[in-house]
Amino acid sequence: MTASTTNATTAVGIDEGRPFVVGVGGTLRADSSTERALRHCLTAVERQGGRTALFCGAALDLPMYNPYDASRTPGATELVDALRRADAVVIASPGYHGGISGMVKNALDYIEDLRGDPTVYLDNKPWGCITCAYGWQAAVGTLGQLRSIGHALRAWPTPLGVAINSAEPIWGPDGALTDDTVGAQLEVLATQVLTFAPTGGVRA
Repeated sequence: MTASTTNATTAVGIDEGRPFVVGVGGTLRADSSTERALRHCLTAVERQGGRTALFCGAALDLPMYNPYDASRTPGATELVDALRRADAVVIASPGYHGGISGMVKNALDYIEDLRGDPTVYLDNKPWGCITCAYGWQAAVGTLGQLRSIGHALRAWPTPLGVAINSAEPIWGPDGALTDDTVGAQLEVLATQVLTFAPTGGVRA
């Protein structure tokens, strides 16, 4: 299935023999650099045999997480359900003022709803990280924050995390990725996420 923000749950529960990877991130601006990078990685996941669901843009325009209010919007319920079923997760955030965006952090706060599950939070699941920022300092700093959040959620950050300097010519006029190094890194990230998934990796 092609990753989709509007029909993300259709990948859930179908063809259970293949790892299910959930991508979360981007910005409220459609087709942002962060969203493009995340889509590129999820496309690589699918090409290597995984299933994917993508939550980005408007799908992450959620109410502020409130642990004392059990009511959830349909969008929040869909996100939490997908993360609950995920074999692995890829998170992509822009670097805003040296850190992850509030929108991405708020989406991740909803993982607290998994605290009472048999698999608490994202225990033992691969956690791939992608960051985009206008400069290396913010991109690398934000990457470190995402990796720390993954540890706090009991996930396994993959050995490779991808930090992208958006000040460099990464994307062509048509929005296609033109930087071969970044492309190769996103491919490796997809491979690592699938290899370390609890299902045991890619299955035919």
